[in-house]
Amino acid sequence: MSGSSVGRPATASLRRFRPSHPSAPIPVQGPAIGEAVRVALGETGLNVFPLILGGAEFGWNVDVEASHGILDRYVELGGNIVHTADNFSAGRSEHIIGQWMRSRGTRDAMVVAVRIGRHPDNPGLGSVNLVRAVEASLHRLGTDRIDVLYLDAKAGDAVSLEDTLATGEWLVESGKVGAVAAYGYTASQLVEARILASAGYPRITVLDVPYNLLRREEFDGDLRLVAGAQSMAVTPSHALEHGFLAGAQRRRAREVRTVRDAQLAASLTRRGSRTLRALDGVAEELCVPVAAVSIAWLLAQRIVVAPIVNAFAPEHVEELVQGVGVRLSRGHLSDIARASA
Repeated sequence: MSGSSVGRPATASLRRFRPSHPSAPIPVQGPAIGEAVRVALGETGLNVFPLILGGAEFGWNVDVEASHGILDRYVELGGNIVHTADNFSAGRSEHIIGQWMRSRGTRDAMVVAVRIGRHPDNPGLGSVNLVRAVEASLHRLGTDRIDVLYLDAKAGDAVSLEDTLATGEWLVESGKVGAVAAYGYTASQLVEARILASAGYPRITVLDVPYNLLRREEFDGDLRLVAGAQSMAVTPSHALEHGFLAGAQRRRAREVRTVRDAQLAASLTRRGSRTLRALDGVAEELCVPVAAVSIAWLLAQRIVVAPIVNAFAPEHVEELVQGVGVRLSRGHLSDIARASA
């Protein structure tokens, strides 16, 4: 599942961290400020809000009405890019986003990013299934183009990268896709992709990799070096480690009843507890929610352009967006680094 979710009990934390002093950092709130906050999404030519709203919960833990409320609040706060996948809720997430764009007339104002490769009807990145998957996503979204197409290398098929990029070339030239992105690719695959790009294939300009304070091993190292050398825009998913780094869940559930319970339990270690305490200290000092500090830490990594995050309610969006307006000092970063080591 892409992105990271804020824990459900958010209202109390919003009241607790509401700035109470004129010198407190001003979070990004309201269209007047948020709409002016844009960053370049690598070499795609797109300018986006530095926080991507994920649709992983839409149609699964969040119904249509609530999903539309979340999308409305995100746009009200200045957001303009939404991420989903063709397999999220078996395509239901795309339907919900498409309905919202049609009802609000927001398609041209939004950047739509879709991850392709795991829908059971069109699995993998083979030429035929890739084209069919894109067409199916376009139909569910009710649009004629996908602005950023993430190719899911973890789909499990053995298709050559050259064949996949050749299909991507056709999709770009036909106007169905704007830019090509990668998910689950290794450093060596990204190097191969750049070599193929020199021969005329489309360049992979955006990279999604699971990355957060507690989950750094997959990205730090060769993958980070290659992404930096190729000037890729990194849009990390699992930014809050399934909601743990929002700080709402501090104790193990007596019974593990859901997948999310198991995910949260995996983070409830000594390291996880130390990390939350460090985040608590920074959050209290800056008068912002813990989730905002976790987002601010990601944005402090120069290679990160915009984390992908999920939310269960509009108030969670408000917490997350505050992270865009937070600037962590060297001391803050040092304290967090020590705790999460």
